[in-house]
Formats: sequence, C-alpha cells, structure tokens
Amino acid sequence: MKTFYTQPLFWAGLILRILCIFIVLPTATVTWYAPFLTFSVQNVTLDPWSAWIDGGGMPSAFPYGYAMWAIFLPVTLLFKFLSVPIAFAYAGTLLVVDIAILAQLKKMLNANDEFLLITYWLSPIVLVASYFFGYNDLVPVLFILSAVLFVKRLRFFWAGVLCAAALSAKLSMIIAVPFFLIYFLHNRKINRFFHIFLTGLFVGVAVLLVPFGFSAGGVDMLINNIEIRKIYDLRVEFGYGFQLYLVPLIYCFMIYAAWRVKRLNFELFNATLGMAFLLVVILTPITPGWYVWIMPLLVSYQLQSDRFAAVLVGLLTAAYLLCSMSLGSWGFVTVSGLFNWLPNMPKSFEQTTLSILQTMLVALGMILVFRIWRETVSRNDFFRLSRKPFLLGIAGDSGAGKDTFSEAIRDLFGHHSVATISGDDYHLWDRQKPIWQVMTHLNPMANDLERFGQDVFSLTDGKSILSRHYDHATGKMSRPIKIKSNDFIIVSGLHALYSPIVRQCYSLKVFLDIDEDLRRFFKLRRDVFQRGHSVERVLASFARREPDSIRFIRPQAMHADLIFCIQPIHPRILEDSENHPLRFKLCARSRHGYDAVLLTRVLIGVCGLHVDMSEGHDGLDVTLIIEGEPTADDIEQAAEMICPNVFEFLDISPRWEDGVLGLMQLITLSHVNQALRKRFI
Repeated sequence: MKTFYTQPLFWAGLILRILCIFIVLPTATVTWYAPFLTFSVQNVTLDPWSAWIDGGGMPSAFPYGYAMWAIFLPVTLLFKFLSVPIAFAYAGTLLVVDIAILAQLKKMLNANDEFLLITYWLSPIVLVASYFFGYNDLVPVLFILSAVLFVKRLRFFWAGVLCAAALSAKLSMIIAVPFFLIYFLHNRKINRFFHIFLTGLFVGVAVLLVPFGFSAGGVDMLINNIEIRKIYDLRVEFGYGFQLYLVPLIYCFMIYAAWRVKRLNFELFNATLGMAFLLVVILTPITPGWYVWIMPLLVSYQLQSDRFAAVLVGLLTAAYLLCSMSLGSWGFVTVSGLFNWLPNMPKSFEQTTLSILQTMLVALGMILVFRIWRETVSRNDFFRLSRKPFLLGIAGDSGAGKDTFSEAIRDLFGHHSVATISGDDYHLWDRQKPIWQVMTHLNPMANDLERFGQDVFSLTDGKSILSRHYDHATGKMSRPIKIKSNDFIIVSGLHALYSPIVRQCYSLKVFLDIDEDLRRFFKLRRDVFQRGHSVERVLASFARREPDSIRFIRPQAMHADLIFCIQPIHPRILEDSENHPLRFKLCARSRHGYDAVLLTRVLIGVCGLHVDMSEGHDGLDVTLIIEGEPTADDIEQAAEMICPNVFEFLDISPRWEDGVLGLMQLITLSHVNQALRKRFI
C-alpha cells in the first residue's frame, strides 16, 4: 500500500483536489453545509437539526443523519479551534473520505495501482461532484462500500452496522438493503450467518436512525429534501388522476431480477447492487452528487470487461460533465452561457440541446446496464454453473464405503448446500419380512427403483420429495420425511448406477470398487460393532449375496466416470490389523479423461506421494496408483492448485480428510470441476 500512495498519478490527483479546495467555493458548501456545521459546533447539542431550525436556519441545509454529522464533526471542531474557515474543514473531510474509498477499492478489487488511480482517483465525476459542486455523497458511498467489503471478509455484524451507517448518512442508501438481504437468502454458504448481519443492522439502526427520528428538525429537513423527491419526476399519467412513477417501478424490476438469480456469489451480488444504483441514478433528473454512487460499479466493470467498456464510461463521463454544466453552479462557463455567443438563438433551442444531452446520458447508462448484466451476470461462470443442481451418483457393493465417501464430499460443500439420497431407503420390505430369506438387498427386485428414479428426477428439477429412512439398527422404515432439492445432490446406493435413464441425470458417476478382502473386513467390523449383527450372520450373508453382487452390482462399474479402488499396502496387513495400523493405496481410474499430469505433479511435488500413472490406447482411460499418507492440509493445498474455481462452491470452512479419503476428495473435486466446465460446451 505504501507504493500506492507514492505514485505520480496519486499525487497528481491529490494536488488537483487540494487546488479545487482552495480555489473553488461550491454554492452548496457556502450556503448549506458550512453554516450548519459552524452552528453545530457553536451550539453544542445532540440535536443540532432542531436547534438549527429553531434558530431560523434553512430546512435544506443538512438533511442527513448522525453518521454524516459524526464524519464531519472532528475536523470541523479542529478547524474551529484553529480559526480556519469551516468550508475548508468540510472539503478536507471529503478528501479524507475520498482517499478511504480509494483504499477500499484497492482491497476489494484485484486491480493494479495505475488502473485504480486512472479509473477512480482521476475520474472527472468524483472531482466535479465532490470538489466543484461540494456534494457529500462520498460519505454514504464509503459506508456502503465498507459494508460490501466486510461481507466479502465474512465480518457480518459490522457489515450490518455499516449498512445502517450508510442509511443514516443518506436515506437514499436504502436502495442497497434489499440486495444485501437477497444475497444472504440466496447464498447458502453464508445463509446461516444472516442473523448476525441482521443483528448488526438493527444495532446500527437503533443507535443512528431511531434517535434521529425523534428530532423534529431532522425529520423536517429530511421530508423537505428536494433531492429525494426527484425520483418521482419521471412519471406517466395512469388515468383517473393517478401517476405511474417509473424510477421506483424499474428499481422493483431490478430487485426481482436479482431475486431470480437463485444462487448469488459475491461478484453477482456486487454487480446487481451496482446496477440498481446505476438505474436509479441515470433515470433521476440530473443530480451530480448521485453519480458518485456508481463509481465502484464503473471501476469494477472496466476491470472485468474490454476496452469498449472504458469508451462507454468515457462517453458517460463526458455527457455527465455537459449536463452538470447546465446547472450553472460551477463558477465557470456553463452550457447555458455558451448560447449567449450565438446571436438570435431561441430559448427553445437551448432547452432542446440540454434535453438531448440528458437523453444521451440516459441512453449511455442503459447501454451500460445491459452490457453489465450480460457480461457480469449472464456470462458469470458461477451463474451459469449453478443454474441447475449438480448430481453426484455413487454406487458400490455393500461395505464399500459409500456412506463414508458421501459424507466426506458433503463436508466439502457443506450440509446446507447438499441433499442426499440413500439407496437403502428404497428397500421394499422391513428386515423382519420373510421375503429376505429368498432374496437379498442387492437384487433390484427387492428395491423400489421406480420411486428411486422419480425422486432423483424431482430433485434434479428443483422439487422437494418425501422419502422414508431405513434404520439399520431396527431394520424398519421411518415415516416419510421431506427432502428439499439443493445445489448439490448426492445419490448413493447399491443400484445408484443401475438404471440407464437415472444414469443420464448424473453430472458425475463414481463407483467404489474396493478390494474384496478389505471390503469384507470393513463390512464385518461395521455390521457387528455399529449395526449389532452377529459375526455368523454377517459371514453367512457374504456367500448368499455374492451371486447378486456379481450379477447386479459390479457391472455398474462400466458406467462410471470415475472408479476408486482402495487396496491394502500388503495383503497380510489385514491379518495383524489389531497390532499395526491399516495402510492403504488408492487406485483411481478415469474413463473420460482429465488433467492427470497436473494431478500427478502436484501429488508428488506438494504431497510427497508415490504415483504411478498409466493411460489407455485412446488416451482417455487414465489410471493412477497412489501410495502415501497425505495430511488434510496437503490435500487442501493440492486442491487450490488443481481446481481453484471449485472453491467458490465449497463451504466457508470445508472439512478435508487425511489419507486415502482425502485423496478421493481431491480427485473427485477435479472431476467435479471438469463436469462443471462441460456445461459451457
């Protein structure tokens, strides 16, 4: 950051601002803000608005709340003590806020210093609105920008407080509140922290807004504020004396458009919030200060888009300058003054010209809205990838580790973002039924695969289902429970890949082909110690289920995109498992190709594992045999290198596993990344 403030462009913008402060005395500062601030430090009170009105002050002087007043108060007190004109205290505070916004943009955007200094620090919009006209819109922009940054950094309480501060500084910032709420409701990763944000918002409102509501003078100033009433100037007759206000109407459509984005990430939230500000600003009759509201959006958009974006923003800036000159408040030549040089020029021509300029300004703003929606929202990778649920199908024999593997994947994406279906919940009969003496669970006829398929289709379509749960301890089915569709749906079971039509629903198909001796070892330990079966019963089930396994379960491996086979490092390790820890190696086979070279290089270089890679004749069938014991930290670091784009879909604090299970998480994520990318094709 130190080098940021030593660059020539920064000093050029700083010197330009200081010159404006000493040369230009804006009408708004001299007439409204400076007199009110002077009065508030001369007459110490917690309600300076009522005292100002009672003393005969102008109602339009300071229609802002405690947050705005508190920002200007320290420098005002200092300059009053030093006997420096309060107008310089006002402008000096704006300069400090201006630098703070620049610093916040630096933290929020991944942009180089020169780009930020050109697009924001040297922007004519900021200079004209703040230092020529003297408007204080930089203050609420700082608050709302800080709230957005705190949301990005997961500091939700203070984000709520800063939102309330923005409302206190300028009530118009209420435009932003619905978009914060939609972001929390449509981002399941942070949805559980919504109450923290609301707590901060309510605390801020209680401290900053409620006391202001008891100020008769403050309420009077706010009600008589001409700027807020401008949003009703754009209207059409609706019959019977009614009028249709277009700015609130279009703003409501923008809220609905944001709501229709079913899952928002930070970039989508930032873009929709910025577009709401842009629409309100350009459709409101020229209010020079309000254009500061859209500066973060314009900077962000130029960073993400092409050179034509800079051209559009440049044209918008030029139109803004010409339109704002028509107000005649600069102290320099105005558009109106230019017509005085033309002899016999009718007044209507001047008005038509100004109207054309305003029309161009609105047109350029609408073009920017359209392009920002198309490029930042419609073409956003997260937006396109999350338009429909991601279905992960996991099949394997009994005791192959389907539940363990499913839970490990669920721990990455977060339980709030994952819906799960277990094939065991679709057994046709309870364990006590005599039919099980002649038929096993592995037989498709013993399972309601039709209902299983219908439930998969419903969840894929975003609908909820009612499903029973099979309790392995009692062998009975529970009452139907509701399962809601979610961003990720994990379908695991003996027959997850059995039905051809169900297989077509999956985004990724995984088969667990565990070593047979190891499978029997795990199943025996699970059924005896966890499910309460006798050793004799479990051993008898092996022989009875083997034919059905060969016939119905193992052939499903040929339909899988990814096959995991866990094997013991040495076959005899199972014989002495009580005295020595079990150690495994993982065989991962992919049938549709992926970046196995990168994965191999990372596993060797980062995790320090031994990896053997072999490819089929067509280059698509790739097999990796991995030996070693990676830690959870190794797995996470490897995932960040192999598939960083998937991390946006993961939980805030995903749970990574050690060893073989962690390797299965990593390889599955690399395939999830590939499957998501295929949606672009």
